Amino acid sequence: MNSTTKKLDFLKNRLAQLDKAAVAFSGGVDSTFLLKVASEVLGSRLLAITASSLVVPKRELEFTKTFTKENGIQHLTFIFDELSLEDFTNNSKDRCYFCKKAIMGKMLLLASQNGIEIILDGSNMDDNNDFRPGARAIKELGIISPLKEAGLTKSEIRSLSKDLNLPTWDKPSNACFASRFPYGEEITREKLIRVADSEEFLTSLGFKQSRVRSHGSIARIELEVSDMETLLNENFRIMIDKKLKELGFTYVSLDLQGYRTGSMNETLNL
Repeated sequence: MNSTTKKLDFLKNRLAQLDKAAVAFSGGVDSTFLLKVASEVLGSRLLAITASSLVVPKRELEFTKTFTKENGIQHLTFIFDELSLEDFTNNSKDRCYFCKKAIMGKMLLLASQNGIEIILDGSNMDDNNDFRPGARAIKELGIISPLKEAGLTKSEIRSLSKDLNLPTWDKPSNACFASRFPYGEEITREKLIRVADSEEFLTSLGFKQSRVRSHGSIARIELEVSDMETLLNENFRIMIDKKLKELGFTYVSLDLQGYRTGSMNETLNL
């Protein structure tokens, strides 16, 4: 039995200790894997809860609805307005802490109303390697992170997801659109929509993993290094420049370092 298999067994045994549970289900690689395994262990004693908001693509919400329906999992969705939180719009380095605490607090309330006192989230071991203020909120609220408890990494979760024939096994990493702005720059509805529409356009052109980081009037595009040559093709370059300027950016640039998670954290002295 290899290490990953042992971790999966640990995860299943950990879930089996629970009477009932709810999974904070975003539709990403981690939460989809967790929800699938939890549904096999807990069956009808499981609830999926998803927040609908401006900071995640609409297609993600639709995926959560489709996946839970196809797998016979009870699913609740609720509208969450991050822009109503001053600590979110001010965009300090602790923005994620305040947002996560509010959103998880709402999930705890919804779960309790359905007779469930335990919320599970999809944090994994790799999350320890980045600046994650939201992890503090998860700990304070008593949210359980069974993937992390099992010692599972992102690559292991992808491998196990592939074994389970989950459509998310090779899904690009995603993070809320608020992570596209430098700390200290106010986040508004218009800015979020501009970033979302810009990234949706890049996706429509076939770029699987991309970010449009917003620096005031400047769009800084991050792509996989292997995709840079495609973007610099004259037709693509002109088309992307034109579209992003139509969406409200004055200048459009390409980050030569390429796509990486948490690039806005590079300015922090951690």
